[in-house]
Amino acid sequence: MSSSPKKSLIMQGGWNGHQPVECATLMAEKLSARGFTVEIVDDHAVLDDAARLQSLDLFIPLWTCGTLEPAREKNLVDAVISGVGIAGFHGGMCDAFRGSINYQWMTGGQFLAHPDNIKEYQIRIVNHDDPITKGIPDFKVRSEQYYMLVDPRNEVLAVTTHQSESAVWTNGVEMPFIWKKVHGAGRVFYSACGHQASEFTDFPEQLEITLRGMSWAAR
Repeated sequence: MSSSPKKSLIMQGGWNGHQPVECATLMAEKLSARGFTVEIVDDHAVLDDAARLQSLDLFIPLWTCGTLEPAREKNLVDAVISGVGIAGFHGGMCDAFRGSINYQWMTGGQFLAHPDNIKEYQIRIVNHDDPITKGIPDFKVRSEQYYMLVDPRNEVLAVTTHQSESAVWTNGVEMPFIWKKVHGAGRVFYSACGHQASEFTDFPEQLEITLRGMSWAAR
């Protein structure tokens, strides 16, 4: 007997520079091809319905910046603690809701800066045995290179080494860039790659890791 499709929800919006609509559309298409059912919403009202959140297998935030009301933050965090997975990338997950501390604790990181803006840099895989990264070599991307605050509990899968002209004090810093963790009973996956939707076409390794991470995080 075949298993039921995993139920996922993408909440897209916030700063348009990260192309939330385009990224949501792309991820919905790719996840559907991997057996997920995907719903896309474009406001925070979905977070008012705790029972609806608890029914999900996977929640994907694509909402750079913005403000999250405390009751909505609690409903989302409680859903993850109960076992709902959460997964995302770049500013859509870890430069979201800067005033929401419990959200940040859950995601495992918070954006601080991207020195020199768009540039080419390398992603180095540090765990080659994990199913999310297995068989994927180190790869280069052209994007913003995030400098972040990170949770020491994160299980780091890939890193990047900073080299910058505008923030030379960061040079040589090895920054966790792709990680997974458990928060309560919920699985958390994050990749700092993914400034705009075209990156996932330009860099297939980035897309594959992101989709594997989302699949891993799903309940």
